[in-house]
Amino acid sequence: MNNPHTDLSVLGVFSLLSLLAIGGGTAVLPEMKALTIDAHHWLTDSQFRDIYSLGQVAPGPNMLMVIVIGYHVAGTLGAFLAFTGFFLPASVLALGSSRLWNHFDGSPWRLALQMALAPIVVGLMAAGTVAVARTAITGTETTLIAVAVFVLVYFGPKMIGKKVNPALYIFAGGLLGYLTLN
Repeated sequence: MNNPHTDLSVLGVFSLLSLLAIGGGTAVLPEMKALTIDAHHWLTDSQFRDIYSLGQVAPGPNMLMVIVIGYHVAGTLGAFLAFTGFFLPASVLALGSSRLWNHFDGSPWRLALQMALAPIVVGLMAAGTVAVARTAITGTETTLIAVAVFVLVYFGPKMIGKKVNPALYIFAGGLLGYLTLN
């Protein structure tokens, strides 16, 4: 039987994260890590890294990883509460703000807000990347894999003349990691 206190905590944590996810789920990864690992001790660093990695390779939105976290914490009900908490508040907020956004079409206020939010979103996403990197990059081998994938994704199209599907990098990095770390 689930602990009602834990169930409410799962709902509360993911509802808060939902409202903080300006710029997408990656923007809240540092806070998600802090809440699920440091504050509530639901996960370890390696579990968080593994769940995040699963979210990256699975089809669909990568933030469906919250379902896996919820399930890990409180079973099927936890998975449902994490999903509901993470996606419902942001969806309601997006619906309301899109109506307001459309109302102010052409307004200098809207343009100023849009220009101000863009760098904030980039900063939040960068912080999310650093938070995941701290759990995923654990030594020389993983550092080299991360640098190689970055170089190939960022410079690859210029070097080889075409864009390569990132899924191939994920597969190659996983295979290389398996071969070098085992």
